[in-house]
Amino acid sequence: MDIFEHKGEEERLREAPLAERMRPRTLAEFIGQEHLLGKGKMLRRLIETDQVPSLIFWGPPGSGKTTLARIIANATNSRFVFFSAILSGVKEIREIFKEAEEERKFRGRKTILFVDEIHRFNKSQQDAFLPVVEKGVVTIIGATTENPSFEVVAPLLSRCKVLVLNPLSPEEVVSILKQALADTERGLGIAKIKITDEALSFMAEQSGGDARVALNTLETAARLAKKKAINLETAREAVQKKPIMYDKGGEEHYNVISAFIKSMRGSDPDAALYWLARMLEAGEDPIFILRRMVILASEDVGNADPRALQVAVSALQAFQLVGLPEGRIIMGQAVTYLATAPKSNASYAGIDAAMAEVRKSGALPVPMHIRNAPTKLMKELGYHKGYKYAHDFDEGYVAQEYLPDTLKGRKFYDPAGHGYEKYIKERMEWVKGKKKPEE
Repeated sequence: MDIFEHKGEEERLREAPLAERMRPRTLAEFIGQEHLLGKGKMLRRLIETDQVPSLIFWGPPGSGKTTLARIIANATNSRFVFFSAILSGVKEIREIFKEAEEERKFRGRKTILFVDEIHRFNKSQQDAFLPVVEKGVVTIIGATTENPSFEVVAPLLSRCKVLVLNPLSPEEVVSILKQALADTERGLGIAKIKITDEALSFMAEQSGGDARVALNTLETAARLAKKKAINLETAREAVQKKPIMYDKGGEEHYNVISAFIKSMRGSDPDAALYWLARMLEAGEDPIFILRRMVILASEDVGNADPRALQVAVSALQAFQLVGLPEGRIIMGQAVTYLATAPKSNASYAGIDAAMAEVRKSGALPVPMHIRNAPTKLMKELGYHKGYKYAHDFDEGYVAQEYLPDTLKGRKFYDPAGHGYEKYIKERMEWVKGKKKPEE
């Protein structure tokens, strides 16, 4: 029976996609993640000493999360159990735990439970792992493309070591492709396919650091190749457009919009255009982007260039008229204007300071002289008495207090000394000079 099972596994492997066939089996075959697996690095030491704790691998698709978990199981002579958060639930978890207990009791072998897409489990499902992790019944290795800080419950997170896996570099992807081309047992070595350096580099760059995508592309290119030679043209034909990694509800959404806003705030139009393109290419809602631009126009440009808010609002309205694809031009114009405009957050800081004062001091009474007096009684009570109408005075200004008595002289708005706020600052200095010392 074992012989037939072995032959069946060999046949399955031969028919599997190249990416599956070339899955590394040992640390020696594994390429990438040198910050974890390099000589003397933490994870390598833990594997070599058979002291691997429960882990959470956080990294993008194709960075080696599943493969690394299998390698750990092989290297530590542990039973490997693959568990998908999409296909299984708490019932299956309990069955796996029972089997793990028996495996440890009767065979003295540990179980590594690999939980793929652990972030898809709800809180109660994740809580089910806690007792067995604490008892050491299984070693859990969870894999996620989402930030564990938000997606994994705190009790489980505190019992696991989080390791970040990086996207593979183009050089690392090229090494993986060369490995597949040379391997005569599992790869394409028997076919003796030749490939140009340009084609290799192109496939590596287009993979986005995803080894699986790169190997799938190589396999397609090998099928398309004429005379067993892959050139740049063949590589271009084999590359299918890879969707930009961008989950509208996930961390990457917030990372990219943050980079976009910070690029405009930092007066870098080139970076701002790049992040805008990333979002549009990934299918982000343009109205969401434009609304954030309207906020930035007030928050970060403010009165340093009052036209910025007009540009942002006009861009929003114009986009609603024309939509995509032409709307990208409108967005590009607005982004470059906001990015290159002088910056001031004085208005933003001013309203926050004023609101903080209101929360602190409450509803202070309005000074009598700036209250309206539409009735005779109100006039008799002193409403509006002593009010000075600014337009009755030279240059439309007269010194007068407008804040509640307890806040007399308080400043909330401090304009910057550049952009249009330079002129606002000069105007405020002129106003200050007109006031009497006691005012």
